[in-house]
Amino acid sequence: MHMNIQIFGKSKCFATKKAERFFQERGIRFQSVDLPKKGLSRRELESVVQAVGDIMLLVDEKHPDAALVRYLLPDAQFEKLLEEPKLLRTPIVRNGRQATIGEAQDIWLKWIQESIG
Repeated sequence: MHMNIQIFGKSKCFATKKAERFFQERGIRFQSVDLPKKGLSRRELESVVQAVGDIMLLVDEKHPDAALVRYLLPDAQFEKLLEEPKLLRTPIVRNGRQATIGEAQDIWLKWIQESIG
């Protein structure tokens, strides 16, 4: 079973811990990335935006600057998320070119089934 799972999250984020546990319980290896410390590279962020289709889905609505991001032009939104990874909603789970934001166990299960089948 070949999956290339990366979990971008925050150490105190309950949903991030839940995602890590989801893959651990199924014996699937993943790379854990501390988002506030490491952030996402430009290419990683581009890939995630492409996978989910809307950059605003990546914005953590609980962050005090979330409303500001909404009023920026798309390029500026991208740069802001690149500069301030704390604005990103977590976890961001990547599997190759696919990605999810937040809790998405049904999609993760589908990835597992596709990798078996």
